[in-house]
Amino acid sequence: MTGAPDLPPFDSLAVCEPGSWSHGHVTVERASDGPLTLTREGSLLRVTHALTPDDLSERLVAEVTTSIADADFGRVEFESTMVGLVRSTVDGALDAWSVYYRNSLDELLDGTAAFAPIHEKAEDLVRGSVLDLGSCFGFLPLRLARAGRSVTATDIHPGTIALLDAVAPKLGVDLQTIVCDAAHVPVPDAGVDTVTAIHLLEHVDETSSDTVISEALRVARDRVVVAVPYEDEATACHGHIRTFDTPALRRLGESTGRPFEVFEHHGGWLVLDAST
Repeated sequence: MTGAPDLPPFDSLAVCEPGSWSHGHVTVERASDGPLTLTREGSLLRVTHALTPDDLSERLVAEVTTSIADADFGRVEFESTMVGLVRSTVDGALDAWSVYYRNSLDELLDGTAAFAPIHEKAEDLVRGSVLDLGSCFGFLPLRLARAGRSVTATDIHPGTIALLDAVAPKLGVDLQTIVCDAAHVPVPDAGVDTVTAIHLLEHVDETSSDTVISEALRVARDRVVVAVPYEDEATACHGHIRTFDTPALRRLGESTGRPFEVFEHHGGWLVLDAST
């Protein structure tokens, strides 16, 4: 991220003033009206908005991405802005995140969210118990758990898992969580039926990607389900560092020596047979 100072880790549940969120050099404030605006003053970034609770959902990711198209945003600055939009719109940490999660899950389940087709396909492909790698907010694990599956969500960031642990009971959902690197999962060999890596591999380099797939095959009894976006250029503000196409996914499948299937559906999919 050129020209912007580094940001320390942040706590999405930290106490903040009503209508305002600050983290490092980023400040997000709620206004009475007007569009989402971004203003840089030296090393400081100020974001103002007039969002309502109904506006809080995963669709904000696309809207903010569009808003910053000409701005120099890195992943951490983007994430801090997203957290600030949620926290400055609804007072109280758990209240704010509960609104965000409920709205997002509703849109993912009714098909209106842009990511809905991906979650629908993932739900169709999983079998039995599921361990999800790089769960981030955990919308897919929550969806699968609500459908009655035994699910474990994982993420390398403790704060992300702490947020999921805090919100899941508010949503009436029971699931397990683990803080871990997707390349080193503290689960026994063949510990779950299906391992999912949905829009994870674009965040890691090729060597790390191979290690993640090997680890997923170790943990899975039945299958490994991988999904990646097809992008002309890696979206830096989302933390993407590489792009994929169908031949790249096919090469990845071939490298495992396992039976596999590759297909396109709102991006690319690789389904590996872990039972052999």
